[in-house]
Amino acid sequence: MSKDTPRPDTDAADDAANNAAADVAADVADDMADGVTGAAEDEIDAPAAAVGEDAPEPETDQETDQAPDQETNSIEDLMAQLEQAQAKADEYLDSLQRERATFQNYKKRIEREREDQRQAITGGLLLKLLPTLDDFHRAMAAVPADQRDQWFEGVALIQRKLERFLEDAGVTEIEAEGQPFDPKFHEAISVDADSEAESGTITQVLQRGYKHGERVLRPAMVRVAE
Repeated sequence: MSKDTPRPDTDAADDAANNAAADVAADVADDMADGVTGAAEDEIDAPAAAVGEDAPEPETDQETDQAPDQETNSIEDLMAQLEQAQAKADEYLDSLQRERATFQNYKKRIEREREDQRQAITGGLLLKLLPTLDDFHRAMAAVPADQRDQWFEGVALIQRKLERFLEDAGVTEIEAEGQPFDPKFHEAISVDADSEAESGTITQVLQRGYKHGERVLRPAMVRVAE
């Protein structure tokens, strides 16, 4: 027999080694398969859990009904606030109009008082000139017609200047002779019983009367027919 006779034992060992390697490979493959399956399941479960935690709960019928009610209440509140603001605006406008009317009346009253005061002061000064004008009238009337020379004409010129000054200041003479007696403008000194004029008619002017605008500076002194 040759030296290679023990070979059968060697083949058996190789077969055993091969079988053991195959078993190990199968176990490794099974473990890898289990790991992949577990990872896949974890990935599937994770989104599901996330969806379960974050997803909003569906609205109930009660919550759906409350939303229009809240909007209606909000609109009603806004309308109420708008009405209140409009009421205040109307109140302020009415108050402003009243104040403006009051101020306009005050302004007119002040202007009228100032005008009356101005006329009173001016009238007082003009009234002091009337006796001088009366003296001119009496002096000129006392000069006989045949003696009215250049001196007379010079004095008459001075008289006309004074009369023109008074006219420019708004002074006018009150009409009297031949007019019906008016107590607002005339002062009766005596009654003329011999006159043929109608009763109540002024027959003679004893002193001229004057007005400053519509204000009487001095009433005319007159005689009135009986």
